[in-house]
Amino acid sequence: MKKRRLFITLISIAASLAAIAIVSSGIMYHLVKSPQIELPETAYIYIYPHDTSDSIINKIKAAASPSSTLGFKILAKHNNFDDRKRSGKFAINDKDSWYDIYGRIVRKEQTPVKVVIPSTRNFGQLSKAISEQLIFDSLSIQEFFESTIYITQLGYTKETFPTIIIPDTYEFYWNVKPEQFMIRMMKERKKFWNKERLAKAEAIGLTPEEVATLASIVDEETNNDAEKPIVAGLYINRLKRNIPLQADPTVKFALGDFARKRILLADLEVESPYNTYKNAGLPPGPIRIATKAGIESVLNYTKHNYIYMCAKEDFSGTHNFATTLSEHNANARRYQEALNKLNIKK
Repeated sequence: MKKRRLFITLISIAASLAAIAIVSSGIMYHLVKSPQIELPETAYIYIYPHDTSDSIINKIKAAASPSSTLGFKILAKHNNFDDRKRSGKFAINDKDSWYDIYGRIVRKEQTPVKVVIPSTRNFGQLSKAISEQLIFDSLSIQEFFESTIYITQLGYTKETFPTIIIPDTYEFYWNVKPEQFMIRMMKERKKFWNKERLAKAEAIGLTPEEVATLASIVDEETNNDAEKPIVAGLYINRLKRNIPLQADPTVKFALGDFARKRILLADLEVESPYNTYKNAGLPPGPIRIATKAGIESVLNYTKHNYIYMCAKEDFSGTHNFATTLSEHNANARRYQEALNKLNIKK
């Protein structure tokens, strides 16, 4: 009789434990695998290598406002999450479970970021612009832009190295390393300079680096993309006739002062290989990172007879073009008078 009661008791305990296990597993499933996120559109979090499960949870809270974060904590605790370093941009979707989010992070299923590579006047400005969009700081990418050894290994000079950058919008993983970024830029440059563009450059008698150098001058002369092929044609006319370019932006570059509105006669005497009033031909390298529009304007320049240009007196950013010096002088007088009226000295 006693044995029978003991057996029944053991059966009851076992049944109770089984029931508890079933209930617990049901709760666990709900916490981990049932949808925990309600969002009108996908949100994103940016995870740094030093982030812990707690800091990541705080980021998810800020981005998606989940009702509970217990499911993520359970997964993190049982998988030594904080001992594994991972970083990147990760999506948080509507109807996501903690299992979905956790798995995405652990498997490093990042969402790429669109990075705008701008046409800047120097690598310092470019480094800042890039670092504001990616995980690395400006100094880490600046080191590549300024490394003489690295530049030489790639076959460039310090002066021509800016031609490696083709401004555009590219997709990167947010945690890309600086060296990976540079490799991608080299690939994009090679892709841009396809057979067709190389043939056009050769027909003009310029290397890709020289095309980008001339394009940088065109970019500084005008922001009007429709006018750029005309400006490019003017400078190509001068190159073909061995006439100095006499481009004011190159003087500004030599002076280190792009803010100038007026170039004085004394400025034209600045000693610099970039001063195209004192040196024939192209300067040793671009005076800024050339835009795609600038490069295309050189490769597809407008054929005309202009050899002179002067900013329009209406300060529209466009130019009056001329074929003779007398025409040019008349255009220049009108522009100088407009500057005088506004009392612009420099």
